[in-house]
Amino acid sequence: MNRIISILAIGAVSSALLACSQSDQPTGNAAVTTSMSQGVTEQTITNPGGEWPAVGRTYDEQRHSPLNAINTENVGSMGLAWYADLPTKRGMEATPLMVNGKLFLSLPWGQAMAFDAKTGETLWHFDPKVDKAYSRYACCDVVNRGMALWGNNAYVGSIDGRLHALDQATGKTIWEVDTKIANHTYTITGAPRVVNGLVIIGNGGAEMGARGYVTAYDAATGEQKWRFFTVPGNPADGFESAALEMAAKTWNGEWWKHGGGGTAWDSFAFDPETDLLYIGVGNGSAWNQKVRSPEGGDNLFVSSIVAVNANTGEYVWHYQTTPGDTWDYTATQHLILADMEVKGEQRKVVMQAPKNGFFYVLDRVSGELLSADNYMPITWATHVDMETGRPVENPKARESNPEFPVVPGPSGAHNWHPMTYNPDTGLTYIPAMANSALYIDDYRIKDRDVIWNIYYNPEAVVFLPDEIPFEQRAPIADMVAQAFLIARDPKTNQEVWRIPQGFYSSGGLLSTAGGLLFQGDLEGTFRAHDAKTGEELWSYATQGGIMAAPMTYELDGEQYVAVAQGWGGESGLPFGVVSGPKNMFNISRLMVFKLDANGELPVIPSREQVLADVDFPHATADRVAQGKTLYAQYCVYCHGGNAVSAGLIPDLRYGLANTYAAWEAIVHKGGLSANGMPSWNEYMTLDETMAIRDYVRHETKLGAERGERRIVRAD
Repeated sequence: MNRIISILAIGAVSSALLACSQSDQPTGNAAVTTSMSQGVTEQTITNPGGEWPAVGRTYDEQRHSPLNAINTENVGSMGLAWYADLPTKRGMEATPLMVNGKLFLSLPWGQAMAFDAKTGETLWHFDPKVDKAYSRYACCDVVNRGMALWGNNAYVGSIDGRLHALDQATGKTIWEVDTKIANHTYTITGAPRVVNGLVIIGNGGAEMGARGYVTAYDAATGEQKWRFFTVPGNPADGFESAALEMAAKTWNGEWWKHGGGGTAWDSFAFDPETDLLYIGVGNGSAWNQKVRSPEGGDNLFVSSIVAVNANTGEYVWHYQTTPGDTWDYTATQHLILADMEVKGEQRKVVMQAPKNGFFYVLDRVSGELLSADNYMPITWATHVDMETGRPVENPKARESNPEFPVVPGPSGAHNWHPMTYNPDTGLTYIPAMANSALYIDDYRIKDRDVIWNIYYNPEAVVFLPDEIPFEQRAPIADMVAQAFLIARDPKTNQEVWRIPQGFYSSGGLLSTAGGLLFQGDLEGTFRAHDAKTGEELWSYATQGGIMAAPMTYELDGEQYVAVAQGWGGESGLPFGVVSGPKNMFNISRLMVFKLDANGELPVIPSREQVLADVDFPHATADRVAQGKTLYAQYCVYCHGGNAVSAGLIPDLRYGLANTYAAWEAIVHKGGLSANGMPSWNEYMTLDETMAIRDYVRHETKLGAERGERRIVRAD
């Protein structure tokens, strides 16, 4: 059973100055915004008062508000002020922004909306008209984590790699630019940041063979100002900077043929005093270092925190959290800046709890490591050597070993869900999780044209042995993928308290001067905790899961707390084999709370769905095995291990596999590509897609024999 548990609990399989290239030329009416002197400025973001003008509220990304009208004494009387249904059924990961009485919120695919912050009236809705078939290149899900505001513009990235500047008043396009390098399938899921009049954005795509970079565009015109590549390219083409020439010495083999990775798909922070921009850099491509850099090496700047000059993109310093990463241990997790006393000396610090399980405190001016200690149990390393700044690895962790669970797995001990730092308590709060994985080498994709190039066997990490009864799967989920809320003192790097929570990972965090800590969870509860003790002071049943971090704002003398609701993301795609029995389904809405409000959520109709015992023709064991292998390579990351959907994506066992014609029309020919289900005929033959069908039918019969059923939305 220990091996089964380790297999289950994993995550989704997660200075250069260049002239503006042709692919980055802005389109749209750039002349509409001729001046950015009004509206949101650096002063607005530095001292926002009761507003929330940036994704982390301020440049330091502390996600802490000085508002205290809602506090530990009266939070029990908080109720729903208003809610707005959102035009999506995918996961919501964005934190709303609020300036001048308007709430701005990004949605999946890169949509954006504006609301009256007091009444909830919809003011406008922007749709970037993404080709839904592009979803095949999105790791993980077509989510979006937020917008940026500057002057009178609002900025949002779409999943297909475009960056859009919108008019704050109308939502109409001012300009848009394609951030992708030609012929590469990059995505955007992170929130832009605007620094010194530059809109800065990173991209995703390491699992698809991308080379990472961060780009700065003129906020008024969309003109590219600089681009910083996070990993070196082909040495034969020359290096874009001395920093990349230095980084190339830590690679070997022909890494550029696999992309290299290092995509900066989420975290940035900015220090206006030093003009340093802090970039969280992601995993290597491929994940498996034996493929991308066969003789090892640190592989800079993979899994690193990199500081660059915000005006030029020039490299200043770096700290690598996981040298030679081979486990998808990204350092794209939330970066927080603060000033505090460390070891008797006042320091300007940057803090991070990346996937690898260590909590880091660094001097943000010099990059000096001040402390590092694990905040969750780990098996891949024992500790960080403070003299060298390097983790001391367990030699077994790099082996292809079916008997050694690596902890954490690729979901990480902490993923994208934002932390918060409360300067009143002096504590950093982390939405952490316990999970593990088996990393089994798999080089079969060298012989196939596949999208995910991790070079590990997905059958070993997202599938469950068929013999485990249906009713035991939800308890297994609680046992092997459990969330924790942790309070940690960054001055000493010691834990103060922790609270076990529900399945997988709970939502992002907000702290306030009212002594409160707000957070939602995947099973449908929004809570307020005492920031000092962790005691739960208030809760609200939300009917569906919450992943996104809340925010708070003041309007007309009243304090409001807002959170975007919607379960999905990488937690809502491959884990149906364990989360399915928990009957989690998506409700996408924006909820806003205040004291003494008495609004109510509507009843969501639901029905029971029973897996029918269809008398399918018997397929040979070899045919089923062939289908399982293909399913693992092409389908599992969206439709779930064992062909069991987590509920966000249709479960293939409920009807689709019944007829040959339906399977051919949808899976092979792309009959539902407008809904995000692309055709696979350029990757597989018709017979191969039918082998997947035979495997799905096999799992359908097994599920029916187990009496499998689930509760789904009736609408």
